[in-house]
Amino acid sequence: MDIQVNKPAPIELGKEVELFKRGVNVKQTIIALEAGKSFLIKDFYNNGLTLLDEIQKHLDKKYSDESFKDQRAADLEYHKLSSLLLIEVIDHKLPVDMAPSIGWFKLFYPDNKNFLLTFPQVQELDISWQEHQKGVSIPVVRNKVHPYYGTHLPSSFEHLVLFDNWLKRYDGPKKTAIDVGVGNGVLSFQLVQHGFQKAFGTDINPNAIFGLKDFMGTTKLSRKIELDFAPLFGKWIKPTELIVFNPPWLPISAELDRVDDTVYYKENLFPDFFAAAKERLLPDGKIVLIFSNLAQLTEVEKEHPIEKELADGGRFKLEKMLTKSVKTSTDKTNRYRHLFMDEEVQLWILTHQ
Repeated sequence: MDIQVNKPAPIELGKEVELFKRGVNVKQTIIALEAGKSFLIKDFYNNGLTLLDEIQKHLDKKYSDESFKDQRAADLEYHKLSSLLLIEVIDHKLPVDMAPSIGWFKLFYPDNKNFLLTFPQVQELDISWQEHQKGVSIPVVRNKVHPYYGTHLPSSFEHLVLFDNWLKRYDGPKKTAIDVGVGNGVLSFQLVQHGFQKAFGTDINPNAIFGLKDFMGTTKLSRKIELDFAPLFGKWIKPTELIVFNPPWLPISAELDRVDDTVYYKENLFPDFFAAAKERLLPDGKIVLIFSNLAQLTEVEKEHPIEKELADGGRFKLEKMLTKSVKTSTDKTNRYRHLFMDEEVQLWILTHQ
């Protein structure tokens, strides 16, 4: 496969770092972090977890305004400070007590046994490795999924249940479907479960394509689901009866110094998608978009991109829009939970104008 997996880049120690271990003053450490000083986690893995927790408490006090804008600012500063915490990898292992065993080290860095990573990067690698090895149960698919590092796994599944319920009632042809932004493959798995002969998936994340091909191997799924590492529709130009798209739910913001394409969408994403979808949808075909009212709730965007297309695009009309309330995720802090009390996922079914 001629694609390269995205992975954290090993860090070369270009300047002196302080050691953070038991007994070091946490408040003074945070002050030093805010001044740009780096720290190396030593002795116990839990020392890194403790320091991250203290950084979060510090920022909770600093950003006390209960707004999404304040949350975003706090998240950005947390990313900045936590990225100054480093940890060693020696012989593909973490040389601190009570450290997890992370198989990605050998797979991603076969020719480099000793290097540094940021502590949050190691956290992500650890969580990802556990999910990849053990698998994750999702209510709408028969078997566990084994997400690959660097691919998005939702924290709630209401949107998948909404799509599954719609698929149960779908009585159109089931020859082919295109899954734009295939991710961990759940929508494609649902399509196959509900009788579609073939699903064509695309993604701009190489880890999604690599991980899905690795997961499917030579099973029946590999013959039912074909993949292309490409934006939007990629090489799939033949018109199909169904196009499904679960895009990011928030618009990109100028203050972001890092962009997660699974969370934030760029200004041209929806216009480009609808223009290309017009050429790839059969006359009686349907487009299913999975979206949310999150941008409107948090007031980061008043304009709904699907409503805008229906009003001004002249390409598609609305057949139906279904909604389902979202149970507040436990990973949202109490301080911001009120922002998501009215969150709902949306299933938009469009047809040709």
